[in-house]
Amino acid sequence: MMTESWEKSSYSNGSGGHCVEARLAAGGTAAVRDTQNRELGHLDLPAAEWVAFLRSSR
Repeated sequence: MMTESWEKSSYSNGSGGHCVEARLAAGGTAAVRDTQNRELGHLDLPAAEWVAFLRSSR
């Protein structure tokens, strides 16, 4: 399943914090981008690797 909507990090705020957005992309990948520099593109990561990163950063 692919989604067109980006989900912003719950750590995002109006104070210019370091934030990312992510979405499920085609082929079982996670697309990740910088919230403040969306025009620079995004990274495609295997979804399992993105989940492992999120779990390890709690």
